[in-house]
Amino acid sequence: MSESPAEGELRRRLGVPDAVVIGLGSMIGAGVFAALAPAARAAGAGLLIGLGVAAVVAYCNATSSARLAARHPTSGGTYVYGRERLGDFWGYLAGWAFVVGKTASCAAMALTVGSYVWEAHPHAVAVAAVVLLTAVNYAGVEKAAWLTRVIVAVVLAVLAAVAVACLTSGAPDVGRLDIGSGTSPGGVLEAAGLLFFAFAGYARIATLGEEVRDPARTIPRAIPLALGIALAVYAAVAVAALATLGAADLGAATAPLADAVERAGVPALTPVVRTAAAIAALGSLLALILGVSRTTLAMARDRHLPHALAAVHPRRKVPHRAELAIGAVVAVLAATTDVRGAIGFSSFGVLVYYAIANASAWTLAPDEGRPPRVIPALGLVGCLVLAFALPFSSVTSGAAVLAAGAALYGLRRAAGHGVRPTG
Repeated sequence: MSESPAEGELRRRLGVPDAVVIGLGSMIGAGVFAALAPAARAAGAGLLIGLGVAAVVAYCNATSSARLAARHPTSGGTYVYGRERLGDFWGYLAGWAFVVGKTASCAAMALTVGSYVWEAHPHAVAVAAVVLLTAVNYAGVEKAAWLTRVIVAVVLAVLAAVAVACLTSGAPDVGRLDIGSGTSPGGVLEAAGLLFFAFAGYARIATLGEEVRDPARTIPRAIPLALGIALAVYAAVAVAALATLGAADLGAATAPLADAVERAGVPALTPVVRTAAAIAALGSLLALILGVSRTTLAMARDRHLPHALAAVHPRRKVPHRAELAIGAVVAVLAATTDVRGAIGFSSFGVLVYYAIANASAWTLAPDEGRPPRVIPALGLVGCLVLAFALPFSSVTSGAAVLAAGAALYGLRRAAGHGVRPTG
């Protein structure tokens, strides 16, 4: 029997491979080319410990998110979980943190594309990238999944080439992997917070809950699989880059993987790596726009955002107004701002988002597929610790924006708006 969506609902057409690829498209693109250098600056060789800490927290988050998504298989991710399990305010706060933080991430990824493709005019390229990928998403999620599959395949092939080139050359030194005396617990936690940003792509799978086939089986399979693949890639590339460059040079690099292949004596790979970095950023941007628009759809349905954004295209079955609105905002940010600082702010918002997810998972009953209690507890504590281990400016700006969102919620409630329909 074919799955025909009702009026106002999205079409279920994504299987496990598509869902995994959408998650990988965000995780791999965001992290390998962006997070290794700042993590090395924060922790030196201790970034490998930070990677392990980030992976543990991400695993807890992935498990909590998977159980919640199977129980609540609709678009919106932790916005829906927090609303249903903890109350309207916590759902709203999660959605606010996700939409605001990830919109900043979209702009950062767009500018990453611009800096690699045309260094003299990164803003122009960034805006063009946003327009192009918004059009791809508008055309339908099937096309987005197909394009993401191609991007992930290309980037994985290049990353494998980088790891092999570095590890088989005479440049690597195992001694560079030793944790030096300069590594501090605070530095390791800061590195973990930055590297966690790279693992956050599996959220895209949960926010697509209304568009996957058999979500009770597909989502719990896709999330850990995508996370496991990303972790293996991160570990291999981090070890190769660290052993080849050393912590100091890795931390100082603006294009660490390009520097690593040059140090390994394979300069012919440098333009390939730079091209792959741009492609990876495009993959992240594609998945980010997709996920933010779905959370915007869910919040608009409950009138926490303008209700007009809840419209679903009658033929394409995509949230077309939400996608166009997010694309427009991201294009403006990409054209006018320097979003380097927004990466830290985005990490803060994402960690708050997952803290609410873990708190929501804690409330699941055993017959609802509740994970062992240690998993959401460790995930909740881990998210809060990593959030407040980020640079002070990221913590203060993130907390201020969350406070502004909470105040807006209170004002709308007092005015009788933003209340979920009960009928």
